Amino acid sequence: MRLSPDEIVFWQHGVFKLNATIVFTWVLMFVLAAGSKLITRKLSTGLERSRWQNLLEIVVTGIEKQLEEVGLNQPRKYLGFLGTLFLFVALASLATVIPGYEPPTGSLSTTAALALCVFVAVPFFGIREQGVGGYLESYVRPTFIMLPFNLISEISRTLALAVRLFGNMMSGAMIIGILLAIAPFIFPLVMTGLGLLTGMVQAYIFSILAAVYIASATRVPRPGPGAAAKQ
Repeated sequence: MRLSPDEIVFWQHGVFKLNATIVFTWVLMFVLAAGSKLITRKLSTGLERSRWQNLLEIVVTGIEKQLEEVGLNQPRKYLGFLGTLFLFVALASLATVIPGYEPPTGSLSTTAALALCVFVAVPFFGIREQGVGGYLESYVRPTFIMLPFNLISEISRTLALAVRLFGNMMSGAMIIGILLAIAPFIFPLVMTGLGLLTGMVQAYIFSILAAVYIASATRVPRPGPGAAAKQ
């Protein structure tokens, strides 16, 4: 039983390898790009809108409302990034019903890359909202003693995102593989359905955690009552 799609090598030349993780990652990226283009190609800005566009707007409005409840003041700014994270992880899990497909999220390299995207996005959005000085100041609140702890927190939560997603995805695949080996005629449909549900849950959790981290970085501190009194 394969533990990771990295073990499936389609082409190799010296130290360069083209494995299943790379191939299926690019396939997913192409499907997401082409799908988004097809879905949004006939959107209207007028008063007359199709039922499909109304459905899309309802979904987007619901997502924005949930992101706002997480703590993002202007969720539309972050919808593209967080929505892409969710769709990639969700599609990587849903496509497991295709024979021969291996989810790239079953590789630690993929989950680490997704976590690094969040790691870069947090200061990017934070600096865009607060400026360089305001964002860097958040590392020394309420006192400069917190600086090393905040830095450790940035690194540890990135590692936690990568390991959590990898562990949950890989464990699900391993359980399904073991049960299929024991009883191949009893568990396939049930465990496949359970795997799809688990993948959707993990996509939701990963996106919400990313939203929480971005919200904490973009939150502008409000002046206390003492500052208001001085004014």
